[in-house]
Amino acid sequence: MCLFWHFHRAAPKLKSAGLFTVRVIVFGLLLATVPATALAQFKDQTGDKGPKLDREITERIQVGEIVSATGGSLQRVVATAPVPTDWPEQRVKIVNEDISAVVKSVTYRTIRGGGGLKQMVVEIPQLSSGQEAKALITFEVARNALVAPADTSFYRIPKKLDRQMLINIGPSPYIESRHPKIVAAAKEAIEDKETDWQKVAAIYDWAREHVVYKNSELKGAARALHDKEGGADELTSLFIAMCRVHKIPARTVFVLGHCYAEFYLDDDEGQGHWFPCQPAGTRSFGAIDEQRPILQKGDNYKNPENPKERLRYVTEYFSAAGRGGKPSVKFVSELVAN
Repeated sequence: MCLFWHFHRAAPKLKSAGLFTVRVIVFGLLLATVPATALAQFKDQTGDKGPKLDREITERIQVGEIVSATGGSLQRVVATAPVPTDWPEQRVKIVNEDISAVVKSVTYRTIRGGGGLKQMVVEIPQLSSGQEAKALITFEVARNALVAPADTSFYRIPKKLDRQMLINIGPSPYIESRHPKIVAAAKEAIEDKETDWQKVAAIYDWAREHVVYKNSELKGAARALHDKEGGADELTSLFIAMCRVHKIPARTVFVLGHCYAEFYLDDDEGQGHWFPCQPAGTRSFGAIDEQRPILQKGDNYKNPENPKERLRYVTEYFSAAGRGGKPSVKFVSELVAN
């Protein structure tokens, strides 16, 4: 009997950078083909206005998979992994490729979903029993810290948004922006605030004051608000949800082992800018000193392997067919020495 294996790395709880569980399902092969698109669905600006680039750090991150055929051969192996890509505060280049000869191809695709996610796609036609194959790509990432602008008085909540930006003002997985308690909290937070920058800052401070930062299971914004405690994921999701109540675009930024938020305001010339903030931990609003490689911006993606499912974070994926035995897969996403 021919079997089909699909492995998904579980969505990470971001207090840990490298340990995840793997869920195994046996059913028919499915791999969605997603056309390449522009990395950003809207313009990110770091010019005269908006956040300013600050000190730079360069690190290397290795991403990929190591696959072994144990107890039987494998056919039609496909594996994917999110990889870092260019942003205004990040520049990426490949510095090393460790790819086995049996690997047919390593390609890259972009998935739309509030920011743009770049995935590496590995294809192996056949792997004999006992044989191992790897596709490990090392990226050099130059990343800048961001500093808030000195004058914030003229920034405004956008009055009109491009259609592709609308995903950043609606609900997302674990970001329940229409939940009655989140709506009430968002309205309470901005009372008596004059400028739009002050309104976003008030939402930020309200979330931090009402939810204690404490590592926990992934549970989303509404549950964290009810429990009055949550991890970086929950504080980030609550801030984003409260912003979206007021039609302020906001999104999650996932770095290696952590996440934070960005919000979007127009300047006095109508140009939009994304500003970072760190809801969990040390107060940092409109600025960020986080310099780990960015893996994903956005939090509402169609699952490439199941377009009917929406994902907050797109994890690694593995699929293969074979007779007897089962594959052994090691997903790699870790910093390495320069």
